[in-house]
Amino acid sequence: MEVHTSRTRGPSAWLRRYGAEPPAAEATLVCLPHAGGAPTFFRDWPELMSPRVDVLAVCYPGRQDRFHEPPVTGMAELADAVATALVPLADRPLAVFGHSMGAAVGYEAARLLRARHGIELSYLFVSAMVAPHRLRRRSRHLLSDTELTAELLAQGGTDAGVLADDELRALVLPAVRADYRLIETYRHDAGAEPLDTPVVAYHGLQDPAVTEAAVQEWRRHTRGTAEARSFPGGHFYLREARRALTADLRERLLATARPLTRPAGAVPGRAACTGNEPR
Repeated sequence: MEVHTSRTRGPSAWLRRYGAEPPAAEATLVCLPHAGGAPTFFRDWPELMSPRVDVLAVCYPGRQDRFHEPPVTGMAELADAVATALVPLADRPLAVFGHSMGAAVGYEAARLLRARHGIELSYLFVSAMVAPHRLRRRSRHLLSDTELTAELLAQGGTDAGVLADDELRALVLPAVRADYRLIETYRHDAGAEPLDTPVVAYHGLQDPAVTEAAVQEWRRHTRGTAEARSFPGGHFYLREARRALTADLRERLLATARPLTRPAGAVPGRAACTGNEPR
């Protein structure tokens, strides 16, 4: 099946939109994938959302059509690039959803958006990630390829068929290893000022690494409202719960929506070509 995506040069080379920009969109949701993840993880979300919500996903370097770019291995660099890509989208309510590593990236990008550009997100949605100050030291990025493959199989976020194929596995593991290095060497700034953004923390009830108590502590990082929501499932609960999850997101986003203040596609960095994106 042909997949139509939007991509631009410059900062918006980081963003992918599956399908056309909805002309009636009154809010924007940008999705940040997990370690080793790609924007196609969210490819069906536009269909599950309201046409009043424009859904985009971030493509990190080192995967899909950015395969030949070296992966980013430092949180500061990645958060800076993501924040820069989001600035042109702030002409209407802008929210971020980050899963696992993507949640930490989204949080740091939100801090930069406020500090450098005076932009406060309408929502920060964090998924399957403990609060930043609760992150513990790990060293999965130092595992052997065999051990790293076993780790990915146990988590369930990577297609087992991909990991069983020598050539495909060789393409996947470098990005995973780089992302693990990024999140495992990331240290939260204990003196960071809390956001004013409402934060909703989602997690799977059977996720052994992310407990409800741990996600509740996201409230320490905002002066806005903070909620924790749970769904059946493990670390990748959102595969099975995507309809219920996107329904919850949709309700919250539509409550913040407002009519667009410009013609669709007019913001620099949104003009796009259409083509096929590798899966």
